[in-house]
Amino acid sequence: MAASNGAPLVVFDFDKTIVDCDSDNWVVDALGATSRFDELLRHLPWNHAIDAMMGELHSEGKTAEDIRGSLTTAPLSPHAVAAIKTAYDLGCELRILSDANAFFIDAILAHHGLAAYFSGTDTNPAHVDAAGRLRIRPYHDFGAGAHGHGCALPTCPPNMCKGKVMERILRQEEEEEAAAAAAAASAAGSAKTQRRRRAVVYLGDGRGDYCPSLKLREGDYVMPRAGHPVCDLIAASPPAAAVRGWAGFEDLARVLLGIVDAEIARAAAAEEEDAGAAGAGVGVGVVVVPADCRALPLPARQEALMPQAVRVPN
Repeated sequence: MAASNGAPLVVFDFDKTIVDCDSDNWVVDALGATSRFDELLRHLPWNHAIDAMMGELHSEGKTAEDIRGSLTTAPLSPHAVAAIKTAYDLGCELRILSDANAFFIDAILAHHGLAAYFSGTDTNPAHVDAAGRLRIRPYHDFGAGAHGHGCALPTCPPNMCKGKVMERILRQEEEEEAAAAAAAASAAGSAKTQRRRRAVVYLGDGRGDYCPSLKLREGDYVMPRAGHPVCDLIAASPPAAAVRGWAGFEDLARVLLGIVDAEIARAAAAEEEDAGAAGAGVGVGVVVVPADCRALPLPARQEALMPQAVRVPN
């Protein structure tokens, strides 16, 4: 649900965007199965390979709690934690859109006390079966008898098109905005008026994060991680959304919270203008995408919102 102060909806990828690792590889490496996982990847799509790997670990006596325990040591920057908490406190709705899986994401968020900050997670489903084996399934079923997600973009893996999910999120946004405008008009006894929609911010790093970036609209923002595949894809063919790159987690916090500040200020100015108040509105310029995303501007915040770095417990 949109905040009344104009704070944006923020959608995070998870691996290498919230945690500074690939969570699948982190578990496999921590449990001593790296070589075997590499062998599975030579014959299976990634999503099927990680499910098969969980089966082999179970047959070797590894439990779901062993897997959960390995995830507690996944690297999580205090700057990422601070960005999540501060954006939430400023009124942002936060979501996760990830090609990891529900078990890994839930375990990490719960360990660090972050689960309650997110309104929803779209990822590959996972559960522990009656035998105690962790099962990981594709978000979009594919293979024999399955239609798959139908996206023709080669950067989308067969098990998940994040662009299709982003389209659904944006449709839900439009429906909620229309319903809110109708309710406000009904309460005021006047004709329905056009409400300014809240911006959507998407953060990611990988090839699979390109498709959802293309679904964003003018007035939205995409935050690609510099030096990672999505940055090169966006530089070659930019989306309609404004592009704000980040190089590390301190940058992520600074850029994201700068966007949040600007959107709240823009909404406040628009409200004053609608009420006939004097003064010009505050605007946010569209960023031109340079050849190298690492050269993108990093806006500074107007106040010190970042706490001192703290040690995140393992």
